[in-house]
Amino acid sequence: MNIEQFTAEHEPTTSEEQFQLENSYTLDVAVDGTLMAKAGTMVAYTGDLSFTGKSSPEGGITGFIKEAATNEGTPVMRVEGNGHVYLAEDEKKVQLLRLGADEAITVNGEDVLAFDSDVSYDIREMDSLAGAFAGGFTNVHLAGPGHVALTTHADPVVLEPPVSTDPSATVAWSGGSPDVEVNKNLTDMVGQESGERFQMQFDGGDGFVVVQPNEEL
Repeated sequence: MNIEQFTAEHEPTTSEEQFQLENSYTLDVAVDGTLMAKAGTMVAYTGDLSFTGKSSPEGGITGFIKEAATNEGTPVMRVEGNGHVYLAEDEKKVQLLRLGADEAITVNGEDVLAFDSDVSYDIREMDSLAGAFAGGFTNVHLAGPGHVALTTHADPVVLEPPVSTDPSATVAWSGGSPDVEVNKNLTDMVGQESGERFQMQFDGGDGFVVVQPNEEL
């Protein structure tokens, strides 16, 4: 294709939606006020926008999402002003959700991309997984109303409880917190512990569980 065809095919989409996908991997957010986004995910922006670190309940810019291996944090940034910001991370697919006023979702900290400033959030750790992941397993509880953008490696599968999942492949869930089970019969070829020996057990009831075809941690 020639240059004119190329630019026409890949130029931003005009829409009245605040959150929209430019493609499977790039989120376009029309900012008119404030947006919360994972730091390091901005690939471009237009208009008059500023980007600043945001302190968390744990204190400091780096308290938002802990990195298990280093016990350091991945900061969340506050995007303020008027314009468009384009967000992407490591060619992961972007999944968009709109939470109602009485809806909430818990997301693996690695998979949070952006959310409305009106969405309330709380950092939580599952200490029962500290044996599998150094520093535990950190997730973010997001409560509506508002938009939430997640990232997944390839296309996710959404399952209804009861179901058991690999923590490294678990992206998000709604409803109650899962129990952690240990299956000591699961070992690898050389007799060492396999990651799959730790399982998140989601019991029956309302809600769903999102898993991806990738062990992220």
